[in-house]
Amino acid sequence: MLTRNSPDLIVVGAGVVGAACAYYAARSGLSVTVIDRGPVAGGTTGAGEGNLLVSDKEPGPELELALLSVRLWRELSDVLPPRAEYEAKGGLVVASGEASLAVLRDLAARQERAGVKNQEVPDGRLRDLEPHLAPGLAGGFHYPQDAQVQPALAAAHLLRAAGGQGNGRVDLRLGEEVIRVLKGAGGEVRGVRTTSGDLHAPCVVNAAGTWGGRLAGLAGVDLPVLPRRGFVLVTEPLPRVVRHKVYTADYVADVASGSAALQTSAVVEGTPAGPVLIGASRERVGFDRTLSVEVLRRLAAQATRLFPVLSRVRAIRTYAGFRPYLPDHLPAIGPDPRAPGLLHACGHEGAGIGLAPATGVIVARILTGGGLPMDIGPFRPDRFDRASPGTSRTP
Repeated sequence: MLTRNSPDLIVVGAGVVGAACAYYAARSGLSVTVIDRGPVAGGTTGAGEGNLLVSDKEPGPELELALLSVRLWRELSDVLPPRAEYEAKGGLVVASGEASLAVLRDLAARQERAGVKNQEVPDGRLRDLEPHLAPGLAGGFHYPQDAQVQPALAAAHLLRAAGGQGNGRVDLRLGEEVIRVLKGAGGEVRGVRTTSGDLHAPCVVNAAGTWGGRLAGLAGVDLPVLPRRGFVLVTEPLPRVVRHKVYTADYVADVASGSAALQTSAVVEGTPAGPVLIGASRERVGFDRTLSVEVLRRLAAQATRLFPVLSRVRAIRTYAGFRPYLPDHLPAIGPDPRAPGLLHACGHEGAGIGLAPATGVIVARILTGGGLPMDIGPFRPDRFDRASPGTSRTP
């Protein structure tokens, strides 16, 4: 039963997307309760590298969302403390041969028409940007809008900052698993039941990441979110050996692929704290967290081919995470017409950290009746109901 003490909305998920939804909703004057069965950033966010990228996206709705988000992240960098490690350091995408360079050149031209800044870097100038790069590369493209943040700290500080926004408020309830979505007589969402009891609200935001499909199911709707596992290698602290986010042309193809098989492509970046992060791998194996020596071997080999200096560096740890994958590689954002009162903000795959602010702004605008910053039709949560068998991408 709704009371005067009921929040305006419940956000399920205390990762960076849920934190961004809470932040912008509170800034709009709404009262928010954030619920998570674990700690802040205990899921995909805590296992992420903190990528804020436009360089790896084809022109279309996801790129539009990313361009909005990179502007919002710059604004948020004034809100977040320095220890959140926001860096507008830019990205460098490199090609091993002329064929892959031609593919990058075509992508960069199309991205530029969509508002992405980039500049071709000939092979002889690559080491001006990255002195430790391997010789023999054909060239690459520099993307100054790419950035990075420490994702777990960003989520925590967004939630902290949300509590002081406008007339809104944020209550955080951790260690409470949602076991049921409460509904009214007409089927409208009216809150959630957790392991600690019932909480009522007129709106529930599904920001449960990889478990977004499960939460949707509790509300009686289908959202085909699947986990896509990835590993990251972490080196010992180093001087700034890698200056940008650096990856090969293969990574762009892997991001767009829907294959369930193992894919690895070199992604290397330094951090303000010193360690170098090495990725990226993708495979659909359910929620299996088993350490894969083969994946780690591939990542290490690809990274050292790109940066030979890393062959003399120790890897001190590794971690795994699950990207929330939807079949068309687009997130589900907005109200679900099949369950009035339910909004989705999940399914961002490996781009959730980068896309979080734009997602939060859209959710807040929907809840307050404000004008939307872009067309959210491609992100409709019920779009898979209308898809024909075998459809893998939204037109």
